[in-house]
Amino acid sequence: MSKKSTLLYLSDLYYPAKGRNYYEEDLYITSQLQAHFNILIGNPQQALAFLAKADFIVFRNTGPVAYYQDYFNEFVEAVKEKGIPTFNSFDGKADMKGKQYLLDLFSLDFPVIPTVDKIADLNLLPPSPQYIIKLKNGADSIGMEKVTQEELSKADLNSKLIQPFINFEYEVSFYFINNEFQYALYAPDKSKRWELKVYEPSNGDLEFAQSFIDWNNMERGIQRVDACKVRDGRLLLVELEDLNPFLSLDLLSEKTKSGFINKFVSAMKEITF
Repeated sequence: MSKKSTLLYLSDLYYPAKGRNYYEEDLYITSQLQAHFNILIGNPQQALAFLAKADFIVFRNTGPVAYYQDYFNEFVEAVKEKGIPTFNSFDGKADMKGKQYLLDLFSLDFPVIPTVDKIADLNLLPPSPQYIIKLKNGADSIGMEKVTQEELSKADLNSKLIQPFINFEYEVSFYFINNEFQYALYAPDKSKRWELKVYEPSNGDLEFAQSFIDWNNMERGIQRVDACKVRDGRLLLVELEDLNPFLSLDLLSEKTKSGFINKFVSAMKEITF
């Protein structure tokens, strides 16, 4: 029998995420992985103490790293120095680096919610009676505000993004492992972001989502492309979560869930054996 690799699985099991139970998802995933790996479950803010025991690291439902940014930066540097593979790899250009990518993608004419970071550039946005302000290093709606144009003119916009408030129809998320589409979920009631149902994407939907995965060009990992469907039928990117996306596995059929886990295991074995 071949020796199992040791997986350090990082999760903040009891982080109070609205509409999501991190511990349920991560305990399910680790229960499925234990047949293939030796598993240590650790808190992301204690990860440095366990690096010597890890053959590789899975960075999962860890909560916004903005709450422990200095420790996270130290962890990333230590992992790189020791050459420990991580899943996700820390080479993404999207949410793991903050929200600058929304500005970059808008300037490249990708189908994203129009985004600027200066009042002087408001003319680049469609007219709107209200705007959304987001922190460039924000996550999980931290620091997000909805303001009028008058309030916007008086707001402190240092390290913040400006987007028009969009009255979209619904939000939809596309889930990928190593650049390969796995499943999609959507929120029919836009006021209930995490009450999701299975979504059957069209070829156009998949081309939309794949374009952002291709742009990000990560070495390996799980990514979630979050989009909104606007009134004219287009999809616009809301965010590209490339660090630790919640997966909503409990909403999937057993067949889809099993297929996802099998793909996850295969992807990790590629880097550990």
